[in-house]
Amino acid sequence: MYSKKKKQARVKEKESASGNNFVRGRFKDDISGITADFTSSLDIDKRLADFDIAGSIAHLYALRKAGVVSEKEKKEIEKSLLKIKEDIKTGAFKFDKRYEDIHMNIEKKLTMLAPVSGAKLHTARSRNDQVSIDFRLYVKNEIKKVAGALIALRFELIDIAKNHIDAIFPGYTHLQHAQPVSLAHHISAYYEMFTRDFERLINCYAAADVLTLGSGALAGVDFEIDRQLEAKMLGFAKISRNSMDGVSDRDFALEFNFALSMIMMHLSRFCEELIIWNSEEFGFIELKDEFTTGSSIMPQKKNPDVLELIRGKTGGVISNLLSLFIMMKALPLTYNRDMQEDKKPVMESTDTVYNSILIFTEIIKTVKFNAKNMRSKLDDDFIYATDIATYLVKKGIPFRKSHEIVGRIVNYAKENKKTLSKLKVEEYKKICGGIENDIFEVLNPLASVGLKKSYGGTALNRVKSIINDYEEEIERNKKSLERLER
Repeated sequence: MYSKKKKQARVKEKESASGNNFVRGRFKDDISGITADFTSSLDIDKRLADFDIAGSIAHLYALRKAGVVSEKEKKEIEKSLLKIKEDIKTGAFKFDKRYEDIHMNIEKKLTMLAPVSGAKLHTARSRNDQVSIDFRLYVKNEIKKVAGALIALRFELIDIAKNHIDAIFPGYTHLQHAQPVSLAHHISAYYEMFTRDFERLINCYAAADVLTLGSGALAGVDFEIDRQLEAKMLGFAKISRNSMDGVSDRDFALEFNFALSMIMMHLSRFCEELIIWNSEEFGFIELKDEFTTGSSIMPQKKNPDVLELIRGKTGGVISNLLSLFIMMKALPLTYNRDMQEDKKPVMESTDTVYNSILIFTEIIKTVKFNAKNMRSKLDDDFIYATDIATYLVKKGIPFRKSHEIVGRIVNYAKENKKTLSKLKVEEYKKICGGIENDIFEVLNPLASVGLKKSYGGTALNRVKSIINDYEEEIERNKKSLERLER
C-alpha cells in the first residue's frame, strides 16, 4: 500500500513538473484543462518564435557580461536555442499547449536540452518584457515587408501615370462630371495616398524601435544588465526610459494598425473606382480574366471579385484597430492579461494588408485603360462650364458674377436641348454681351487641362514635372527602407 502511494506521488510530481504550469511554487494545484485551453495563446504567438530566440540570445550575452552565467553556460544555452530555432524551422519542434505560449514552450525545451544552465536564462527577465520585445521585433519586421510592398505598388502607379499623361477624361465630384483631368493626374492621387502610408509606416517603425528588454515585470531588474548591448544585438535604436511604460506600452501596435487601416482604406477607395470604371456604364478599363470570376447562373458575367474582396476585407482591418483601442482604453499600469489579445489583431491585419497590396499591384499593372472611351465622355461639354467662368473673369467680370452668368447659360442650353458648343454666339451674347467667338476655343479637353497650371494641377506640363519628382522620391524611399534592413 505504501509503495503504491509513493509511486502515485512520484507520478503526480512528474506530471506537475511537465504539465500545464511549469512555473510553480505559489500554486498547489495545476490549472484545469479548460483554463489551459482558454488562456493559451500558442496558436497565435508561435509566429514570434524566431524573435523570441533572438531576444533570448541577446539577453544571454547580457547575462554573461553581468557574470550571471559562465562562458561555458553561455555557449551551451546559445547552442540549445539555435537547435530549437532549427527544429521549429524544419517542423521537428513539438509545440505543447500545456505551456500556454511560445515563450514557455521554448523555455521548457531549453531546460530539457540544458537543464542546469538553461534554467538561468530567465534571470533578470520577466515574461512581460520578453513578450514586449518579441512583439516589437515582429512589428518592425512586418513594417519593412509592408513598406516594401508599397514601394512596388507606387512604382507601378508611376509607370501607369507616365504612359497616360495625354489621356484626358472626366474628373468627378459627387460622381458627377466636374472638370476634365489627365488620367495620370488621377492615378497620381493614389500615389500620394500610398506615399503618405509609406511615411506613416516609417514613423511606426521609429515608435516600435525601442528596446524594452530589461524592464523586468515592471520595476526594472536586480542585475547590471547591459541594455545597450542588447539593443545593439537586436537592432534597436533606442532604449526605454521607464520600465513601467516599457512593459505596458502598446502605442506602437496601435500606430501600426492605424497605418494598416489607412492603407486598406486607400486600397478600398481605389478598388471602388476600378469596379465602377469596369462597369458597362463606364467602360473605362478592362480587367484581366485571372483577377475576375464568372457567375453561377449568368454566363456573360465577368465579375471584379478580387477588387470586391479587398474592399470587403477593409472592414476587418479597421475593426482590428478598434479592438486594440478598446482593449487598451481602461488598463491600469502595468501589464494586464488583456494584453495577450494584442497580437492577433495586428497579425491578422498585417497578413490581410500585405496580401492585398501584392495582389492589387498585380491587378493594376495589368489593367487595360480605354483612353478612347474615357475621352468620349468629354463630349458632354457642360463639363467646361467652369472654364467659361474663367473666360469671363479674364474679360474683367468678377468670379461670383461669372459663376451666375454661366449658370444661366447652362440653364438656357438645357431648356433648349442644346450643348454649350451648339449654342450660337448670338445666344451667348443675349446672356452676356462680352462673350465673343473665342468662347468656343474653351470647349475642348486640352484647353481645359492646360488652364489648370497651378502647382499640383492637372496641366500636362505640371503632371510631367510631378511624375519626375515621384521617380526621385521613390528612390529616396528605397534607400530609407534599405537603411532599416541593415
